[in-house]
Amino acid sequence: MEYRRLGTDGPVVSRIAFGNSLTAGNQLADANALACVRAALDAGITTFDTADAYADGRAEELLGRALRGVDRDSVVVCTKVGRGGGPGPGALSAGRIATSLDASLRRLGTGHVDLYQAHLYDDSTPLEETMGAFADAVRAGKVRCVGVSEWAADEIGRAAGLARELGVPLVANQPQYSLLWRVIEAEVIPACTALGIGQMVWSPLAGGVLTGKYRPGQPPPAGSRAVAARGGEVSIRRFDFLDDAVLTAVSRAADLAGRAGLTLPRLALAWALRGEAVATAVIGASAPEQITRNLAALRTPLDPELLHRIDAALAPVVVRDPALTLSRMLRAASLTQTAR
Repeated sequence: MEYRRLGTDGPVVSRIAFGNSLTAGNQLADANALACVRAALDAGITTFDTADAYADGRAEELLGRALRGVDRDSVVVCTKVGRGGGPGPGALSAGRIATSLDASLRRLGTGHVDLYQAHLYDDSTPLEETMGAFADAVRAGKVRCVGVSEWAADEIGRAAGLARELGVPLVANQPQYSLLWRVIEAEVIPACTALGIGQMVWSPLAGGVLTGKYRPGQPPPAGSRAVAARGGEVSIRRFDFLDDAVLTAVSRAADLAGRAGLTLPRLALAWALRGEAVATAVIGASAPEQITRNLAALRTPLDPELLHRIDAALAPVVVRDPALTLSRMLRAASLTQTAR
């Protein structure tokens, strides 16, 4: 395992983090969810990501159970607020943050979280109120550092200014980022780099599409995330990753990777971790052996000519529009629905 500091002033994180957003308490039996965390620990993963909204709190509970008995100072526990209890007005209000944080700490079985992240931007709550509540949590010793998830560059900039005034360590942004989804490159990454904020990216394999398991013109494999009772909509279908044009381009990229002696998921994860902006990539797993396979990305040199060919193969379907940061996407969808 390799490790890197998250932002200028954040904790040292493992380059691969383990997340349980769609698995623990939802798609996996509890025993399997616990086994995946143990496999992550055995692999040297120290950074674990969850949220109050995942499986209505069950994901936090299972992570807490899995880490019971582990030296608390040896792991970086990250959770989020703003969607537990349902997104909407007041999702990041001071009252919601205080209540949700105490519930998260209880479910996780810990006295503090190392990184507490605002899950999507809340238009209905003054940003000053949200950041003030975060500052209160830090001063109370319940939170070490704070971050945001899927915020646009201007929103992050305003939050960073308030954090400085309040003396709050705002160190992280958690956006979606992959070979297919690059909306953070134009605005978010430059803004965060200037502010000393690190990227903790999610879905580096595009919800599993970059594993190559989904084929154009064929139904999704049985048991895959795309056909799961919960999870496919948020991780795959919302972003049109199962469109035949996308799957055809991914098949071309997989062939190129294979001719270079690499699997596509290994190459895709190594690609997401390249450069200085991304400190860690959050992966999920439905079986312990998937974690072991993903570690190979840390030992994968990226040939510039191969990357050029991969980029050319994927170019027609890569999404780059900064307006598609998830907060903005959901806001636009809400406004459209209201207009109807």
